[in-house]
Amino acid sequence: MFGADLSARTTVTQALLYQRVSLLVQDLRDALEGGFARVSVEGEVSNLARPASGHVYFTLKDDKAQLRCAWFRAGRAAAALDEAGARVRVHGRVSIYPQRGDLQLIATAVEPVGAGDLHQQYEQLRQKLAAEGLFDDARKQPLPAFPKRIGIVTSASGAAIQDMIATFGRRHPLATLIIAPSLVQGDGAARSIVEALLRLDARPDIDAIIVARGGGSLEDLWPFNEEAVVRAIAACRTPVVSGVGHESDTTLSDFVADRRAATPTAAAESLSPDLDAIARGVAERRRQLHRHAQRAIDDRRQRLDYVARRLIDPDQRLATNREQLANWQHRLQRA
Repeated sequence: MFGADLSARTTVTQALLYQRVSLLVQDLRDALEGGFARVSVEGEVSNLARPASGHVYFTLKDDKAQLRCAWFRAGRAAAALDEAGARVRVHGRVSIYPQRGDLQLIATAVEPVGAGDLHQQYEQLRQKLAAEGLFDDARKQPLPAFPKRIGIVTSASGAAIQDMIATFGRRHPLATLIIAPSLVQGDGAARSIVEALLRLDARPDIDAIIVARGGGSLEDLWPFNEEAVVRAIAACRTPVVSGVGHESDTTLSDFVADRRAATPTAAAESLSPDLDAIARGVAERRRQLHRHAQRAIDDRRQRLDYVARRLIDPDQRLATNREQLANWQHRLQRA
């Protein structure tokens, strides 16, 4: 049964002693591949990755367990894995990835079974809220051009908050950030997000709110698809920017927010005045004012020159008047 070199291990009290980890892993791999050479299993897809190599990596899960899967040279057949959350049937063999000792299913074929539970819930809620008009552009508020106080709902310990603080420090250092820490994943996260939103929205001094977290699987981001969170964002009187996940992630919070940003960093940028653009605008305005002032000065100078040319020397004008007076006196005497 075991293909490893028996000289590299000894039997101690009826237990196998391996001199090297790789030998144990190889025996386990041989046993698994021999005993589970052909299996089929249904589950929900998550953590889907498609590197440039053409291989596909994903996790197959149900409500009690999960299993890493690798589909090598999947090619066009990988269309069966069109999105995370889909429910599929995977055919293949069970093995171990020796470098990490991870149990994995090496897929040889994948076929769709139907939408996964989370994906189905997502689509049903999306249609319901869209029918209520919660995603309509007409109800969205404009973002302030120069927000002074910005509320942030996110994890206090995640990378997202550090990215946003750094972005504001670089682009909008005059802004005051009010952080309302919340859970962003797992049980209780939706309630925590709603409570943080309510606290910030109740403050009249806050100009805008960011709801954010870094990327993750559909399960990781699920709190931002919860109906309570979506409705809390919709009810906010303060403009809300959603910066959840990465560019490829779209949550229901993105649809209802007044502005959707692809990442937490992009969310911070959307509320940060572009100082370079402002400086360029000031410089251009200064040039315009200079041109207007110069034209005004030139116009006044031309008018002054015109009036000056029409002025007559006072002595010459007096002599002319005297001559006209003498002429009138002479005419009067002759009359």
